[in-house]
Amino acid sequence: FGTAHRAHASTYAVARNFENRFAGKLIEKEIEYLENTVNAPKRPFTAIIGGAKVSGKIDVIENLFTKCDNILIGGGMVFTFLKAQGKEIGKSLVEEDRIEMATKLIAEAKENNVNLLLPIDVVVAAEFKNDTEFENVSISDIPQNMMGLDIGEKTTAKYKKLIEESNTILWNGPMGVFEMDNFANGTIGVAKAMANATSNGANTIVGGGDSVAAIRKLGFENNISHISTGGGASLEFLEGKKLPGIEALR
Repeated sequence: FGTAHRAHASTYAVARNFENRFAGKLIEKEIEYLENTVNAPKRPFTAIIGGAKVSGKIDVIENLFTKCDNILIGGGMVFTFLKAQGKEIGKSLVEEDRIEMATKLIAEAKENNVNLLLPIDVVVAAEFKNDTEFENVSISDIPQNMMGLDIGEKTTAKYKKLIEESNTILWNGPMGVFEMDNFANGTIGVAKAMANATSNGANTIVGGGDSVAAIRKLGFENNISHISTGGGASLEFLEGKKLPGIEALR
């Protein structure tokens, strides 16, 4: 499945030359969760979208507007959304050329009656390293000389509550710089909430390389309904694109 988004000779081309074509168990499970579960979810359906840049997740967010009840935003992309709302973001990561798009996504969420949630507080740091000064602040109090590296304590608690109240949860992208211990709490909180939701009978899906790495680092592999084996493939699938490797089988 990890290469299904590419028209490779060994998958796409070979399959097209045979009348009888079959998917293996892994492909079958990926389709079951990424297509069937996402398109016909048990509600409430909550998507958690994180990662560094909003530009890589625009299509996923837009495609989920017609499917989700809640979309929780985390990671570096938060600050492009906050800048779009006129907030001071200090030295945080921002995509200046995506501010207009962030404004459009906020408006589209309202049009589709989707609850698009942004953090109410963040963890800011003096430098991009673990061993540095950091503090938890409201999104209205981000210092000009500091950068946001994780969602805050109140946001984590709010997100956890929504996740645990949902019956279908999709997670793509970490909530902060989880590789650094001081900025991993948001990601840890989401991972724990996902595990709790699974034990309560929810369908939980994790897709995307960084989210999967976070789940594995935290030891929650066995507490998630489905961990996708495709980084780019799962992302494109969630964007609503047709994957050559899957289409060759169909």
